[in-house]
Amino acid sequence: MAGKIALPLQHLIASLDKTCLPKILQVISGVYFQGSIYELSGSEVSFSTGDLIKVIDMELQSVCCEDISNNEKFELPANHTGLFKVDPEEMPYNTVEEMLSMRPVGLESCLPFTFSSHSKMTFDNFTLGAGRALTVLSIERHEGEEDQVRCHVRGQDEALFEVCVPLSSRGEFYECESEECFTLLEIMSSACLRSRSFRFINTTKCEQRFVLSPIYQVHAIMNLRKNVLTFPSSLEVDVVDVTELCKDVNFVTPLSLTEVFSQPDESFPSVVEILEGPETHSPFKCSWLPDITKNEQLVFHKKGTSALILLSSLKSRKPQQYFLVSQQYGGRFRRQPREFSSVYELYAASIQAPGLMVGVTRNCEEVEEEGLPALSVGEQLEVVRWDRMELPCGSSEGQGQSVEGLVCHRVQEPDDEDDGEDGDEEEVRQEEKKEEISLPLYMQGHFVEVLTDNKRYRLRDLGTKFSLPLDVKVASRDTELKTDPLVGFACLRLEGAMLEPTIQASFLHRPDHCFEIPTQWLSMSVCITEDPLPWPSDQPPKCHVDKVIEVKERFFHEFCKRGNSDAAPPPRPPKGNLSLHPPKESSKPQKKTSNANKSKQRADESVTTKEFADLTLNSKRRPPAPLPPVIFDDQPPPLAPRKHSAAKTTTGKALPNTYVKRAESTKKGEDLPEDGVIQVPLCEVVADVDSDHDYETVDDTFVTMVKNAQENVGFF
Repeated sequence: MAGKIALPLQHLIASLDKTCLPKILQVISGVYFQGSIYELSGSEVSFSTGDLIKVIDMELQSVCCEDISNNEKFELPANHTGLFKVDPEEMPYNTVEEMLSMRPVGLESCLPFTFSSHSKMTFDNFTLGAGRALTVLSIERHEGEEDQVRCHVRGQDEALFEVCVPLSSRGEFYECESEECFTLLEIMSSACLRSRSFRFINTTKCEQRFVLSPIYQVHAIMNLRKNVLTFPSSLEVDVVDVTELCKDVNFVTPLSLTEVFSQPDESFPSVVEILEGPETHSPFKCSWLPDITKNEQLVFHKKGTSALILLSSLKSRKPQQYFLVSQQYGGRFRRQPREFSSVYELYAASIQAPGLMVGVTRNCEEVEEEGLPALSVGEQLEVVRWDRMELPCGSSEGQGQSVEGLVCHRVQEPDDEDDGEDGDEEEVRQEEKKEEISLPLYMQGHFVEVLTDNKRYRLRDLGTKFSLPLDVKVASRDTELKTDPLVGFACLRLEGAMLEPTIQASFLHRPDHCFEIPTQWLSMSVCITEDPLPWPSDQPPKCHVDKVIEVKERFFHEFCKRGNSDAAPPPRPPKGNLSLHPPKESSKPQKKTSNANKSKQRADESVTTKEFADLTLNSKRRPPAPLPPVIFDDQPPPLAPRKHSAAKTTTGKALPNTYVKRAESTKKGEDLPEDGVIQVPLCEVVADVDSDHDYETVDDTFVTMVKNAQENVGFF
């Protein structure tokens, strides 16, 4: 350590350039801890005297501003948008050369630069008075001559003239304030600017002088720890740079799977140790994932790029399952007919597979206004092309409306009587039987793909001969797999294909049983160890690689986002379509009618209502309640007792009720109650507890009374 100067951690980190990393630092003094271990930004950190820290990266986090007058400090975010002006130095310089050499900011990169002389200056036949400001434009260097600075001087009449000042000129020179402004990021990116003092512009602190110091988020590793540490550079620790002295110190370097994949091929095979296991919500659902835990060791055999196909089971009573299958899968598949629930799905499938033939599995009634043709179960449709179609009506103005549609050929079944015809005549008749129809893309329907292919395909052949998605079923299992998880599904859908960077790995106790880890889909941290491989150097094992990886629904959704982020949504039905909502007849008359016509209309409506009620009511439903009788005197009508069964001796009393009579029917001269109605208590009647219904039976006496009242009304 002889000759090494200890510096505060913040000063040393600020002096480093990211291009010179990594750097090895040793803690000299200032044990920084809280108890024994403290936590910063989610990482446990403990520094002791003598610890070695290998700085591998640093990021600007904030800037510390220290007031020169009172040593007060505060922090500004790195993205602060305020401007700063360099505060000129107050110390005098004896020569121009000394002034330029002592300037922290390089002259060539920060011109113009202004200074003044407090003494008279004479150059050849030209004399410059004291206190005049000179603006340095450039440095003039000529071989065999003394270096000079070319300056502008403003005269008494505000005219500018040029003068060359030798660097050896003596006097009392002072730096003048510059009008140039800098942002916080510009100051932090220049080591020369960081050593100057600054003033704020257009703030309440514009008269104060500040020294700006960067605070970095340091990423480092230690020789006794296996994870990456993150801590701020403002820790009060004194360190020394020992990079040259500790080149042979072995630091454990944590690597992500993508960083492992970037290692040269000579690094494989090797034994690695897991420093941080996969995240809890991993997109994989496979047998080897639970065993990948912290401190577990794996063998990384090799790296490569694997062609994988994502399969999913169709929706049913069981939850959907998703599989990532290698194209080296040895099983055989048969194509399965796809099902479509809309014309838009037919259109999307026909783009990938021209000449698509489907069969109708559910009847569809014709709706002429919407352009929906009649379809019957068993009919076959051949998708021809996309085109626009005109609807008969669809706008409020009665004009036709243009919508997107799919032109299909309706293929009819050949008749039995055509069996005896010649081949040419039969071909002509088949062409005549192809009826062209147009289906709007928004039309809902039920279709199934018509297949004539019964071949068995390998998985890699399906991906090259057909467009995905594609429905298949396993016809024969992969015999190399102990258990094939794809067998037993009635239908599987090939969602898409991908090329993924993978690492072939295995556990130490089973080095021949390998699996592929997609590096971009699994987040974990490992370190490469010096441990020997679990097999003799000249007898590598024959590896059997798992070809099927079960994944979660999260993986499927992420895959869909990557592949179909710009997919257009299906079209909507046209607006203003009257067939979907038929107009209701207005219940109000269009024109004013006389009182006689109104009475006739009400009578007709009553008849219609009664007929409708008679048609809809049955013996099991409650009949409508009878109309109240018309009363012409002041006495309430007599009430007949309810009929009750003699078989039961248990009786009950009905709730007391009142007959309400309006004040308009009272005779003149009678006193009315305050509420305007007369309440007459009714007699208590016996309730029929054995009745099958909960309504009262109308007695013959009551019916006779109602008929007499109606005759009296007709008489008047």
